[in-house]
Amino acid sequence: MDIKVYGNDVEKALKSLKRQLQKEGLFKEIKQRSFYEKPSVKEKRKKREAAKKRVKALRFK
Repeated sequence: MDIKVYGNDVEKALKSLKRQLQKEGLFKEIKQRSFYEKPSVKEKRKKREAAKKRVKALRFK
C-alpha cells in the first residue's frame, strides 16, 4: 500500500490511508482477532459472509 502526501497535507493523506484500510477490511479483522472465536461460530460467520458476498455479486451483474 502506498499513500502519497502532496503539499504537506498530512490530514488528507491520513484520511486516504484510513479509507483504504477500511476498504481492505483490516479494522474488521483486528476486531475479530481480539477475542477468541469458537470454530463453529467462525464457520457460521464465514458462510454468512460468503452468502452476503454472492448476493451482492448477483446484484451488480
